Amino acid sequence: MPDGKDSGPTLGADPEAGGTITVKVLTGIGLADPQEWDACAGPDNPFLSHAFLLALEESGSAIGRTGWQPSHLAALDGAGRIMGAVPLYLKNHSYGEYVFDHAWAYAYERAGGQYYPKLQCAVPFTPVPGPRLLVRPGASIQGMEAVAGALIQGMEEVARRYGVSSVHVTFPEEGDWRRLGEAGWLLREGVQYHWENRGYASFDDFLGTLNSRKRKTIRKERREVAESSVRLHSLTGADLKPEHWDAFYRFYLETADRKWGGGYLNRAFFRLLGETMADRVMLVMCEDNGEWVAGALNLIGADALYGRNWGSDGSYRFLHFEACYYRALDFAIERGLGRVEAGAQGEHKIQRGYLPVPTYSAHWVADPGFRRAIADYLRRERPGVAAEREALMELSPYRQDGLPEQ
Repeated sequence: MPDGKDSGPTLGADPEAGGTITVKVLTGIGLADPQEWDACAGPDNPFLSHAFLLALEESGSAIGRTGWQPSHLAALDGAGRIMGAVPLYLKNHSYGEYVFDHAWAYAYERAGGQYYPKLQCAVPFTPVPGPRLLVRPGASIQGMEAVAGALIQGMEEVARRYGVSSVHVTFPEEGDWRRLGEAGWLLREGVQYHWENRGYASFDDFLGTLNSRKRKTIRKERREVAESSVRLHSLTGADLKPEHWDAFYRFYLETADRKWGGGYLNRAFFRLLGETMADRVMLVMCEDNGEWVAGALNLIGADALYGRNWGSDGSYRFLHFEACYYRALDFAIERGLGRVEAGAQGEHKIQRGYLPVPTYSAHWVADPGFRRAIADYLRRERPGVAAEREALMELSPYRQDGLPEQ
């Protein structure tokens, strides 16, 4: 088990400084300097920020007791400065990941192997694509590649030292995914639904790019919500109050209990999110006759709005679509954000302008025989995933010319 004190092996070399890169295991994100971590993570994706990962750990949502033992990697230069990092967890289950490997675990254990523990490079409970090999910018391409290579080798070496079955990197950006493939990792693809802002000046501008039937459907849905007794409030920054988080947490639990039998996140997490990241939160709260009845949580990136959680006290016609999808598009258009990412699952999102895009994962497997079996499984799975994505694209609601209606 990692102890957060011992450095990992010395790996790779920095061709600019002529020094070595040391990879160290951190058993808590609090052991990393926030500014140095964020310099590697960059400003684009809020889920990779030190503050978000710290909220998960300090709240007790992602810790060893919940099956998410932090084992983050930090690549240090000769002066001890963090040049690269990986959000990494030692896990004894496969929940909260959204890239499903339960069948792999079952098959390996039925054959006499031990699948858990495993290492998971991910943001817990967050199916949001983003960089996973976090490399501080500013060095030459050769220097940055050396750091990325050291992080990959570091994950493999940590896996060997802990004797785990495998390492899984889920929802990496395509560049990291290809880099892992070049290092010999097994590659897998999936699908999500994202909305692209094509320079729209208004929601009606967006609607003009849809075919007539879909345009009428969305207008009808929005009109019914607008004519109901429910009022929606898009809140961010100082407008977020404890009462909003109390109500939203209630909705979150009720929805999580119905879907999964329990929520991954606790009330302390949402408190910390509000205290440390309020300016990066957009919370849609729905009010009916003075009572909060539903809510949708989004996080704001540099060029994207990320839809995360939805919850409701009851059933309200079309309110889910309005709060989760249409208000997100309104916000993105107003802020000039390039896209809205609506998370995992949900073909119904296509009819509302969210189109299928590929997602990625990469997998390192210690046992050669098990690795061959997974490689064969992925080889057979890949054409079906590609065909599914193509079939989903056929459901696109956009006009064939892709231009706004005149």
